[in-house]
Amino acid sequence: PSGCGKSTVLRSLNRMNDLIPIFRLEGHVQFLGQDIYASDIDPVVVRRHIGMVFQQPNPFSMSIYENVAFGLRLNRYKGNYDERVEHSLRRAGLWDEVKDKLKQNGLSLSGGQQQRLCIARAIATEPTVLLMDEPCSALDPIATRIVEELMLNLKQDYTVAIVTHNMQQATRVADTTAFFSVDISAGGRTGFLAEMGATKQIFEDPKEELTRQYISGEFS
Repeated sequence: PSGCGKSTVLRSLNRMNDLIPIFRLEGHVQFLGQDIYASDIDPVVVRRHIGMVFQQPNPFSMSIYENVAFGLRLNRYKGNYDERVEHSLRRAGLWDEVKDKLKQNGLSLSGGQQQRLCIARAIATEPTVLLMDEPCSALDPIATRIVEELMLNLKQDYTVAIVTHNMQQATRVADTTAFFSVDISAGGRTGFLAEMGATKQIFEDPKEELTRQYISGEFS
């Protein structure tokens, strides 16, 4: 349900919440044996390895080419920019649609194309993990299908963590599903992880009553 902290948890995994003044963290986030919130860790380096795609497509007001190259320049990439940009656009399923207009502004693309451009930008730095916060919520069904197919392709090379309200989408693309719920008994809204397991098990044989109620539509 809305307000249970799904996006907050996702954003904590690459320190995007650092940009929110009231954000505070208790505990640790371990990535490849390293606490990414340790005092000597550079958040920019964290985001080089843990990329993110947001709910609303957010291409920069610059050319399609420069949108993809942005992270490469930020990280002082020393290789061939043309090859990396083309490779990223191909992985995002966008190359054939934009190869003849790379100098055009990224904002000139359709919503679905803009989201795939953002995915190309995120994977250009070859991260280990790709975070996706409701990446299809602003897209039409055709664009959604394209992005879902892209996710299935990308998970062969990346760990992909996706937040979605669409339970059908979760069954289509996810190997593992975590269900977050919210506790309003104390008068506030406290989000918590209710259950996590293989997607098939979560949707067909949930262990927790809260999970069963939510996926069956009985949740209130």
